[in-house]
Amino acid sequence: VTVKYYGKASHAAAYPWEGVNALDAAVLAYNNLSVLRQQMKPTWRVHGVIKNGGVKPNIIPSYTELEFYLRAPSMKELSVLTEKVENCFKSAALATGCKVEIKGGENDYYNVLPNKTLQRIYKENGKELGIDFVSEDSILNGLSGSTDFGNVTFVVPGLHPYFYIGSDALNHTEQYTEAAGSQDAQFYALRTAKALAMTALDVIFTPGLLEEVRKDFREVKLKEEGPINP
Repeated sequence: VTVKYYGKASHAAAYPWEGVNALDAAVLAYNNLSVLRQQMKPTWRVHGVIKNGGVKPNIIPSYTELEFYLRAPSMKELSVLTEKVENCFKSAALATGCKVEIKGGENDYYNVLPNKTLQRIYKENGKELGIDFVSEDSILNGLSGSTDFGNVTFVVPGLHPYFYIGSDALNHTEQYTEAAGSQDAQFYALRTAKALAMTALDVIFTPGLLEEVRKDFREVKLKEEGPINP
């Protein structure tokens, strides 16, 4: 979400009372969100930056701009979080006398819908190739980034496995980039690709398996979106 505050410029020393400080609104909004974190669920994430904070120290800022990311485990929870966050932005405008413009991103990233049949087949194939799998609880309680593959799983059944690359480096770091490009990582990447390919072959050639996958897809999507016509 991009948030823009519009105030009124004035000389900060000579006529500060004539100005409407857009930077004050940005700072209040940032602090409002910091206070909101006390009541946020552990699985919710709100993080952002002030992209434009003014021009010169001796000019009351007439324009500021912030960019924030909002994350939640599901679209339902995201809508709840979004309302709370937008109230933080709006109240900062009200307190400072600024006008506020709140614009969402061009595309939302949906949560990845699970498919228990695809997961089961993939794990069976993975174990044949020597892959060790973590517990189900650590997957459900684990934190993740955003991916447009979640949008895909609302249209067709899908599978989005993570895999070990031979390094304990954290993702989105220089160390992870180096590890991912190493020769050691190629073994793990190719092994995962083989497990995925074997899973695709099972879906194609095992009688009745595709219908099981479709059944799981319909059920989890109905649970996610709710019955349209009870």
